[in-house]
Amino acid sequence: MANFLDDSEQMWLDTVNRFMDNEITCEYIRKCDMNREYPYEAYEKIAKQGWLGLLFSEEEGGAGGNIFDYTLMAEALGKYGFDFAAAVLVPTFTAMNISKFGTQAQKDKYIKAFIDGKIRFSISISEPDAGSDASNTKTRARQDDNGDWIVSGQKLWCSGAASRNTVIAMLVRTDADNKHGGLSVLLIPNDTPGLVINKLPTLSRHSTGTTEIFLDNVRVPASALLGEVGQGWEIITDHLELERCSVAGAYVGNAQTAVSTAVRYAHERVQFGKQLWDFQVLKHMLADRQTEVDAARLLVYRAARMAADHLPCSREVSMAKLYGSETLKQCALTGMQVLGGYANLPEADMERYLRESIQSTIGGGTSQIQKTIIAKSMRLA
Repeated sequence: MANFLDDSEQMWLDTVNRFMDNEITCEYIRKCDMNREYPYEAYEKIAKQGWLGLLFSEEEGGAGGNIFDYTLMAEALGKYGFDFAAAVLVPTFTAMNISKFGTQAQKDKYIKAFIDGKIRFSISISEPDAGSDASNTKTRARQDDNGDWIVSGQKLWCSGAASRNTVIAMLVRTDADNKHGGLSVLLIPNDTPGLVINKLPTLSRHSTGTTEIFLDNVRVPASALLGEVGQGWEIITDHLELERCSVAGAYVGNAQTAVSTAVRYAHERVQFGKQLWDFQVLKHMLADRQTEVDAARLLVYRAARMAADHLPCSREVSMAKLYGSETLKQCALTGMQVLGGYANLPEADMERYLRESIQSTIGGGTSQIQKTIIAKSMRLA
């Protein structure tokens, strides 16, 4: 896809790809998945490269990159599995909320520490009764006479929240009578007294982990408020554009690996006296998948380019997220079929790609939600 990138962009993508091959490795990512271990070692390596600061301005100590640069990084980070990419992407796109909406004191406290890899961030939106309908958030936050926030409720599917030194950007309800305007965001360290976090034994996210969180009159200072009271919906909807661009890029990176792995196996495996590749039905299956990956990549690049140019692009971002996630799922399914019984072994990696692909069509906004957004742009809803 070099024709769609200039020399510096292609060099950046190649750099992150080489880093993944030489410094992280597929074997390391597989081990973290099998042991359900957070990839602390790899995260520290990425922090040392300065890549956590890619989107922050130079004045903030970052690299001053844009969403397109970030999406290219996401594509390479996702090549050996989306779960690993999530361990880096979730903290970075959550931390950007502080750059956009935080007070100077919050920026001073968190941004450099984050770029240096000393702290992480996680975003907490969903609840048992608030998934796609995030505005149905019920976790309640009220201020006491001293101005501290007292928070009670339950959050769900908060990825990376159990990792050490993590601050959770949590969507809470501060006004029971205003559905959208009654939401706010609080920055809550995951070691805050009264906060209970359980890592869930889910099908995917073995390494980064996704969690349920219980809060029983948890006290956080007034300074924990991100933005203004009632600005939570604006913060979250702004956040989703960056999240969906980056995850769509990671989906494409992993989908390409799934196809490339299947193609390589089809050339190596001999059945009935000839390579699997010589069977037309398999060649056509893989040709379809590669075409879909290329199409998904183009959709991702278009959305990221528009976002980097500050153009309205909610439709294009939803298209990229929708098609990227569904393409990853189809590529992983085809990979399972081509590799046959071998695909079921962790060492083949394909079963992990398949597990993570299922989550990709749900997390960050389901495929059905993306279609609704696209349909609204077509004036059909």
